[in-house]
Amino acid sequence: MISMTSFDDLLEKLKAAGEPTRLRLLALLRDNDLSVGELVQVLEQSQPRLSHHLKALSEAGLAERLPEGAFVFYRAARSGPGLAFLNHLFSQTSHDAEEFRADRDKLREVILARAESAEAYFSSIAETWDSLRALHFPNEAIEDTLLDLAGSGPYRRVVDFGTGTGRMLLLFSGLASEAEGIDFSHRMLTVARANLERAGVSNSRVRFGDVTAAPFEDASADLVIVHQVLHYLDTPGDAIAEAARVLVPGGKLLVIDFAPHDLEFLRAEHGHRRLGVRHDALAEWAGQAGLNLEAPRSFDPPKTGAPGLTVNIWRATKPALSRARAA
Repeated sequence: MISMTSFDDLLEKLKAAGEPTRLRLLALLRDNDLSVGELVQVLEQSQPRLSHHLKALSEAGLAERLPEGAFVFYRAARSGPGLAFLNHLFSQTSHDAEEFRADRDKLREVILARAESAEAYFSSIAETWDSLRALHFPNEAIEDTLLDLAGSGPYRRVVDFGTGTGRMLLLFSGLASEAEGIDFSHRMLTVARANLERAGVSNSRVRFGDVTAAPFEDASADLVIVHQVLHYLDTPGDAIAEAARVLVPGGKLLVIDFAPHDLEFLRAEHGHRRLGVRHDALAEWAGQAGLNLEAPRSFDPPKTGAPGLTVNIWRATKPALSRARAA
């Protein structure tokens, strides 16, 4: 049911959505946060033309504009009258309409090309990944805080989303009966296996997997770690939702990522999809996943005078089942 709105507001929304390109844009933006450049590739229209359509959708409250460094991302309205209008609008047409299906197919090509670029980047720096991380923040302080926020355990099972070189598995292996990490880079997994074997860790393993569609059963982990992963993802909220699904009631999620920044070269040279993670964005993803998110602990960059990165560590908890519900 559409929320109550004024005649003029409803008319503005109808005018904004009632154009073929704008309807296609809304269909794409309901499922993905996309930049103008990516929309240009999918719809094969000029940037000025699409920018004009996106402005109209934003002014009508049907799309949100998300500036990020030199890029601008858009997404469909996620709340309020805009969301209610879109839900009703798209309930009137098939998700499999030919125009929508063709756009989704083209979008998959764009996302695949981006994923291949990220895979090439990860493969090229796999052996030096930990040393690159050390340039951005004090590793020892971060890891001590992670152990403090996690608690002493013991944990039946720890899962590491985007395990990279396996550093988090090494850090938490002593607190868990078993631990498992997933990553989409085969080269990274090779490095992680070598690191685990070199350290003599026998209760931890890694395998190929997508953090937005994790290969784990529901309620199968006491602790989930998402370490420096979200800023690489198209849909970070999906990773948070997967973490919530995998957690047992009462389980903990630890998220480590950069605070918002303007170091554009990290996008161009290191494959960062987002220039940091906003607390309000993470709070929205966590809330949608049914998690209780705490305020982050922050670590400022070294005071060297050069541009640096602030690191945030968040802890979220999955509510425990009530006694009545458990019974």
